[in-house]
Amino acid sequence: MNPDRRPAEDDLVRMIRGLASRPGATGVRRSIGDDAALLEPTPGATLVATTDLLLEDVHFRRRWAEPADIGWKAMAVNVSDVAAVGGTPRWALVALACPELTAPDEIAAFYEGALALCDAHGVVVVGGDTSSSPGGWMVNVTVLGETVSPVLRSSARPGDVIAVTGTLGRSAAGLAVLEREAAPPGVASDLLAEMTDAHLRPRPRVAEARWLATAGGVTAMMDLSDGLATDLPRLAAESGVGATVYIDRLPVSLATRAVAAALIHDPIAWATGGGEDYELLVTCDRAAFERLRAGLSGAMLTAVGEITGGRGVRWIDGDGREVTVATGFEHFSRA
Repeated sequence: MNPDRRPAEDDLVRMIRGLASRPGATGVRRSIGDDAALLEPTPGATLVATTDLLLEDVHFRRRWAEPADIGWKAMAVNVSDVAAVGGTPRWALVALACPELTAPDEIAAFYEGALALCDAHGVVVVGGDTSSSPGGWMVNVTVLGETVSPVLRSSARPGDVIAVTGTLGRSAAGLAVLEREAAPPGVASDLLAEMTDAHLRPRPRVAEARWLATAGGVTAMMDLSDGLATDLPRLAAESGVGATVYIDRLPVSLATRAVAAALIHDPIAWATGGGEDYELLVTCDRAAFERLRAGLSGAMLTAVGEITGGRGVRWIDGDGREVTVATGFEHFSRA
């Protein structure tokens, strides 16, 4: 294979097939090599399907995202969507278009990154497509999964607790670091690495979501891809309810606060509007919260508010005043 030109499609298929081969993968009768994959869902389970399109300079920048990072993140955002309904991700289809002169080792690194995320969650790549792109990289991933206990956005009830897993704002802090020419002063290198890794290689809450879906008491759930101030109104609208959030209860890590202080930025703005945290937004019966908090392993669960009657979301500060918070997470423009 000539390292100075993009390989032919058949060469790519052979390379991808070799990288993605997982002998003995359950539920796969036939995968890469035929016109379509043949899959066997578990009897009695509900099929879960999701897809995301990622474009260079819209969803990622090549100047700081390596091909393996792009592959990881493209897979992670889809796996997170399956997890958010209480599903188990099982199979993935990957479509990649890149410029004609993209080197084969870059393409291989992209798939290795995607497969690293797959291996962490038992997902098998069973097909996809490749193409030339007239511009930058374009990635479309579809993930199929299963669930026997689906939890949707549409079943939150007045009186429910609103809770989130993990901490908020880490990805936005990482992006702010990556966009700078130099590291922000006064922040330890390990903290900076933690923030940038949160943006480049998010960790979907698969095991946590599956446990929450079956633990009892959870009424609605979704993942936080566009930020709490954008995603919570979506959940509330789907459920036909309102919500109140107390911003002083939002979990923001010390590392995120350190980066915010160094960059003279409000960490709460990252927590509400930063986006791409891929934590779980959960509503649950008030009587179940402490049991869920104590039983959840892998991430802390923090109560940040409650579901109310009526419509809309109210944000309350530490003095009890209603305030406006940062919203509107947007992907990159080409400017």
